[in-house]
Amino acid sequence: MSIQVLQTSNAPAAIGPYVQGKIAGGFLFASGQIPLDPVSGAVVGTTIAAQAEQVMRNVCALIEAAGAKVENVVKSTCFLHDIADFAAFNEVYAKYFGAAAPARSCVGGIDLPKGVLCEVEVVVYLG
Repeated sequence: MSIQVLQTSNAPAAIGPYVQGKIAGGFLFASGQIPLDPVSGAVVGTTIAAQAEQVMRNVCALIEAAGAKVENVVKSTCFLHDIADFAAFNEVYAKYFGAAAPARSCVGGIDLPKGVLCEVEVVVYLG
């Protein structure tokens, strides 16, 4: 099985020793996306809604770079700094997935890189 590194300028570059994603066995395993502007690398937004919008734009950029659509996401893991933001986060999340929502886990009450409020990682079926 070959493993391919996914890289696109439409999503933020990695801020540590990792890649944006890896394609293996017909799946994209995308690294967690935080609300960074892909060009400047700056955190976008100060509210959960604004940050979730940027996170989902970044997630979609990775999905598109792999040649897939949001409907191909089979699993997501969401991380919230404050679980009290769950409902507001879900409003944004639902706009992107709608009826094609994947299996999901959501963890709250954790510190995230750069002090952001949310992060999302996905596994996408490419086959």
